[in-house]
Amino acid sequence: MSSIPTVTFYNGNKIPMLGLGTWRAIPGLVGQAVKDAIDVGYRHFDCALVYGNEKEIGDAIRAKIDEGVVKREDLFITSKLWNTYHKTESVEKGIRKKIGDAIRAKIDEGVVKREDLFITSKLWNTYHKTESVEKGIRKSLTDFGLDYLDLYLVHWPIAYKETDELFPVNPDGTPAATDTDYLDTWKGMEGVFEKGLAKNIGISNFNSEQITRLLANCKIKPVTNQIECHPYLTQQKLSAFCKERDIVITAYAPLGSRDRPWAKPEEPILLDNPQLIEMAKKYNKTTAQIVIRYQIDRGHAVIPKTSTKSRLTENFRVFDFKLNEEDIAYINGMDVAGRFVAIKDRAACPNYPFNIPF
Repeated sequence: MSSIPTVTFYNGNKIPMLGLGTWRAIPGLVGQAVKDAIDVGYRHFDCALVYGNEKEIGDAIRAKIDEGVVKREDLFITSKLWNTYHKTESVEKGIRKKIGDAIRAKIDEGVVKREDLFITSKLWNTYHKTESVEKGIRKSLTDFGLDYLDLYLVHWPIAYKETDELFPVNPDGTPAATDTDYLDTWKGMEGVFEKGLAKNIGISNFNSEQITRLLANCKIKPVTNQIECHPYLTQQKLSAFCKERDIVITAYAPLGSRDRPWAKPEEPILLDNPQLIEMAKKYNKTTAQIVIRYQIDRGHAVIPKTSTKSRLTENFRVFDFKLNEEDIAYINGMDVAGRFVAIKDRAACPNYPFNIPF
């Protein structure tokens, strides 16, 4: 699986430590970004139904596989189930669209083989009933043009009303959440794993109490918990909690999610932090490379997002140095519980994960 270091899941499967996040990737440009990423050396791609770009990405990846640049088995592709698909039959319905175009293009070009890639997607909140899971993943696989996903995640423990809308609301404008139990969702996830539709299954944005309950009631435990993690939200307690249970942390928003739609002008910009800038000078690196390497040195997988080839290359050049223990400890001390993706408008929903410390 290229030359990227990997983390080994408890089941023996491996995930590349560095991947490409695709949230808020620009439609029409994300496919080229995926092709460029494969050319740079990326083999791990993180996707989700709600991102709306899985087909484009899938086409790009297939093109590179057809070019012979990579094999499918060398890629790691993750997707996530959205909240309206938390019935067990809806989980598959959640993996979709444009990313698939880019993936297929690179496969078709022969640049990559499917086995060279690691592709992740996520079950969205509208698909949380047990019976909805398989339908969701099959639709995503159709969009990707692939036979299986390397990793499939429950995007959030929160479930929404099952509808064609990704963000259903009640008449009063509040989120149309349901009390569908994520344990029922997980039964559907186990089902798609057993059918070989996903080689690994995991969770995203789950807190320690939710993980404890899940582990006490599952047949197959999650391989990873994908969570927001960066110097302002270091997640040391949740990381240690998961490590004790052989659950790998995958860090999203490692660069501070500067382009999040709800960002306020007065909020701090992580990569402009003076201490990180000075640390970057010490290592002759950029601040982005420092915060990415911070995750790798903690044993986390990390999925920074960019669509620019120069930044794809910059973010990839993090394997020729390590942070010393003193600098890791310093970054740990920067934590201010600064959660950028708090979805506070969902705080009253059943199973909202951020009402406890970790």
